[in-house]
Amino acid sequence: MTRHEISSQGSYKIEPSLATRNVRYAIREVTVLANRLAREGRRILYLNIGDPNVYDFDLVDEAKEAVHHALETRHCGYAPSEGLPEALSAIEADAGGRQHIGSIVGSFTGNGASECIDLALTALVNPGDNVLLPSPTYPLYETILNRLGVEIRFYKMKQEDGWQPDVAQIASLVDERTRAIVVINPNNPTGAVYSEDRLRDIIEIAKEHRLLILNDEIYERLILGDSHHVPMASLDDSACFVTFNGLSKAYLGPGIRVGWGIVSGPEAALGEYFETIKRLMRARLCANHPFQYAVAPCLLGAQSHLPQLIEKLQRRRDCCMRWIDRIDGLSCAVPDGSFYAFVRVEGVKDDMAWCRALLESKGVVVVPGSGFGYREAEAGYFRIVFLPQEDVLEEAFSKIGEFMREYRAE
Repeated sequence: MTRHEISSQGSYKIEPSLATRNVRYAIREVTVLANRLAREGRRILYLNIGDPNVYDFDLVDEAKEAVHHALETRHCGYAPSEGLPEALSAIEADAGGRQHIGSIVGSFTGNGASECIDLALTALVNPGDNVLLPSPTYPLYETILNRLGVEIRFYKMKQEDGWQPDVAQIASLVDERTRAIVVINPNNPTGAVYSEDRLRDIIEIAKEHRLLILNDEIYERLILGDSHHVPMASLDDSACFVTFNGLSKAYLGPGIRVGWGIVSGPEAALGEYFETIKRLMRARLCANHPFQYAVAPCLLGAQSHLPQLIEKLQRRRDCCMRWIDRIDGLSCAVPDGSFYAFVRVEGVKDDMAWCRALLESKGVVVVPGSGFGYREAEAGYFRIVFLPQEDVLEEAFSKIGEFMREYRAE
């Protein structure tokens, strides 16, 4: 029976689009089994979702007060498509001041940085083009590019190199159909913070081949220890960038869905592209209106919550690293940013099966490394979130240690 034929019983089937066949989001898909086990009465320890509000973190007061005032004063109609003017002004002031990003062509807000990424890619690529992604990568990029019919070319990073981008491989992957290089710094899922030298090398490749750099810096304020984050777009005003950020991580508001993109570089090169983004934005009307009022007080406020937030994250990261160091078969490059660690498991070839077995046996939810586009022949990986309180992390890693001893004994 073809797609449009009716069966002998008079029924028919609505076929989903081919573009959705490769849509996967491992971070949430692992929770399907976890939630079923929880309904059966099992104790489940969730180390998979990068949502601070699930744990002992809350949206910053400046955002709460601004949104409450906006709701009370009836700011619930449509906002301008590109974004609330005072929000865009604050975004560009912060980018030009604190981050030293020059040549700002403009900015735009979206329902989370995720929508901004989708808009930026949709405005850029055609079927048959290719885009360079880091491996491991945040899976949203794969999902969007698969839907757009674009070839994904991964530049692989290695634990032994601190998960830094392999610049030589990036250069080798570029051809006449390459449109952009995606840079995620600090990186999700590894927590790596890229060196300035590597960033400058990537910029030179992009300039040589006239490529756009899609620069995801959503974790740039969450830098741990003595590490230092360099805003990539601050390094060269003559390169073309879209830099993504938002209120979800550093300001602890993932559910309010406020993100943005900053277009910077030569206006002659970026003007028509930016106008295309704005045309797409008009078609979807606007981002969440009242919550955009939180942008200015967050970005331009005192940032008084950050020292305590970073101290908690460092303490919880260090708790995880101590456990990983003493569990045979596990290893991990210490994350310098974000709130993730990407853990290597020796001798595991099917990391999805390993993570499922860990969940069923011990009730600990982690995300397989293959869900981030990363595979090795002789080892598997999983990502953990070190947002939970120390006692939860201690319990989870104790169970992971038990599971590893049983697994290796088999």
